[in-house]
Amino acid sequence: MTNFGRPARRLPWSLLLLPAAAGVPAGLLWWLLAPGGLNLITRNPSLASGTAPLVWLPRDLTLAGIMVLAGCLLAVFLADGKRPDPQTALLAGLVGAVAGSLAAWGTGILAARLWGPAVDNSVNASVAFSLRALPVLLLWPAATAVSVFVLEVAGMAGRKPAGSGGGPAGGNSAVK
Repeated sequence: MTNFGRPARRLPWSLLLLPAAAGVPAGLLWWLLAPGGLNLITRNPSLASGTAPLVWLPRDLTLAGIMVLAGCLLAVFLADGKRPDPQTALLAGLVGAVAGSLAAWGTGILAARLWGPAVDNSVNASVAFSLRALPVLLLWPAATAVSVFVLEVAGMAGRKPAGSGGGPAGGNSAVK
């Protein structure tokens, strides 16, 4: 089969696997910091168990903050501009971010089951350490995409156009 002059593209596996693997420490961090988990942020004893509905929103917001931070960090690596195929790198990074957010969710739930106290969730399933707002899982790839966009636009604003001769029509104008 002929290739028609296209160079062979290599999938940047590191941009796919590293965010997915980073989901494990992110999930552990979620369980350590969130109310209903180990609760290291507030250390408030009334927020230590998931029986109070006041715990459920801060628990989800803790994971949301971790996801947004991870997305911004991944975007810094994706927008460095030194990749031979930036579109493939961005796509691999976004797929890795989705896998990382799923891994963080699973790791946090597993950490709560292994090291957390036994809870009776017969009243409500949210009493156990869980995630009520599943769209939080989309924040890592969304923050990555938005941050890459902002970094690329900011980078383009600082560069001069390639063919700017600086004539009377203006250097940045497309119409001469």
